[in-house]
Amino acid sequence: MGSSVVLATAGYDHTIRFWEATSGICYRTLQFQDSQVNKLEITADKQLLAAAGNPSVKIYEVNSSNAQQVHSFDGHTGNVTAVGFQKDSKWMFTASEDGFVKVWDVRARGCQREYESRAPINTAVLHPNQGELITGDAAGNIRVWDLTANACSCELVPEVGTPVRSLSVAGDGSMVVAANQAGTAYVWRMLRGASVTTHFEPLHKLRAHQTHVLKCLISPDMRQLATVSADKTVKLWNIEGFTLDRTLTGHSKWVWDCVFSVDAAYLVTASSDCTARLWDLSTGEAIRVYSGHHKAVVACALNDSAIEGGQPQ
Repeated sequence: MGSSVVLATAGYDHTIRFWEATSGICYRTLQFQDSQVNKLEITADKQLLAAAGNPSVKIYEVNSSNAQQVHSFDGHTGNVTAVGFQKDSKWMFTASEDGFVKVWDVRARGCQREYESRAPINTAVLHPNQGELITGDAAGNIRVWDLTANACSCELVPEVGTPVRSLSVAGDGSMVVAANQAGTAYVWRMLRGASVTTHFEPLHKLRAHQTHVLKCLISPDMRQLATVSADKTVKLWNIEGFTLDRTLTGHSKWVWDCVFSVDAAYLVTASSDCTARLWDLSTGEAIRVYSGHHKAVVACALNDSAIEGGQPQ
């Protein structure tokens, strides 16, 4: 990973920590007074960090000594479980256990629109086409929200009543993975027919773990699927046949979050054991342990993309 790396972790000790990825040194700590931090997201241009708590999302400057938030997005009434940015950082989306997914104007700082899932939302992702949000909820529903039509365009229920914990969409929009509380990951091809609406074609059902999968993530090169679990392990699956490539062991408690480096050579994971780890995926070894949090680390964010002219290349 190059020198221009932004790596942040957060969790239940009400702090957000920024790390030097290679040395493992924490160089900046922010206080998040209101609640635990559930999710972190860094903008593509590496300028802003969003931290999702209960019930607010706060925005911080990445390259700054300012310890205060630059803005707080309020409007949810429960834990915010997902946050993400449109590719140019013009707008942000959030989803919450209050059952709503919201779209916010980052500059005008207002809620532009909202959709109701009628069940607590555990996960939400933005389709690479920037025009659809996909949510997974505690009742087992997966819904596609068409931002142009301003409506739900598709609904799937892989297992009725089994909460969907995590969703991931391939970078080219060709595939979506949904991991659930029972340890199963469902894989669909995403097709666009004559209509503009995305259609899901079942591709694979993967028994990934014996207990909760807390995060699933397709690698940037779309060759591997990572799943992290309450069983303390991280598993890497070959996207071609969904065979197990490698199991990463070392965390001593639940693993909550993971993020790939842009070249898919490394993975960062966050765990209830109060640490985050950096894994070399060529060897399966944890080459760095980020220690400093005093309680469970449930969120990690990494942006190590090459930046030229303010845009990722």
